[in-house]
Amino acid sequence: MAILLGILDALLQILGWVILGQVVLSWLIAFNVLNVHSGGVRNFIVALDRMTAPLYRPIRRILPDFGGLDFSPLVVLLIIWILRGRVLGPLIDRYRFGG
Repeated sequence: MAILLGILDALLQILGWVILGQVVLSWLIAFNVLNVHSGGVRNFIVALDRMTAPLYRPIRRILPDFGGLDFSPLVVLLIIWILRGRVLGPLIDRYRFGG
């Protein structure tokens, strides 16, 4: 059971890094550092959007409109942080040490 929880923890950590990468990429695009007319960059951005859009969609329905700011990645990162630290961490420790 500890192995499955460890895998879930690692997947959540990877998802957190993917979300952070997407946030940084959106800033680079907003400040015209990245050329979105490049096919490779555009494909990479679309792939990231397709991975994260299902996570953001329910949160965007709940959050009010903040103009041009999107706080849904921050909310998802907070949820991941809480899951990893408060839920999975104690469960992994319990099954690892037989408590």
